[in-house]
Amino acid sequence: MDDQTRTEIEAAAFRALLTHLQQRTDAQNIDLMNLAGFCRNCLSKWMRAAALERGAEMTDAEAREAVYGMPYGEWKATHQAPASEEQRRRFAETAPLHAKHDLP
Repeated sequence: MDDQTRTEIEAAAFRALLTHLQQRTDAQNIDLMNLAGFCRNCLSKWMRAAALERGAEMTDAEAREAVYGMPYGEWKATHQAPASEEQRRRFAETAPLHAKHDLP
């Protein structure tokens, strides 16, 4: 497979993942972090880092909107539930396994 085809396939798979996460608003970020070590915010940071590495301007808000499918504040107000004590405990416990990214 040539590099261009592979890149197009990877991009299509990423877009499908974003669509899935935008539809699964019941999947809370903290649950994603606790289970898989990454969440929507990690994806937006990776996207922004990739844009900046390529010389493209992308703000944190723009990256989050691309991932969430709406402004982040709107998503939080509409879909984010308060974290339970158990979720917070598990988050702290799994912190060493969380995704790494250079952006805050």
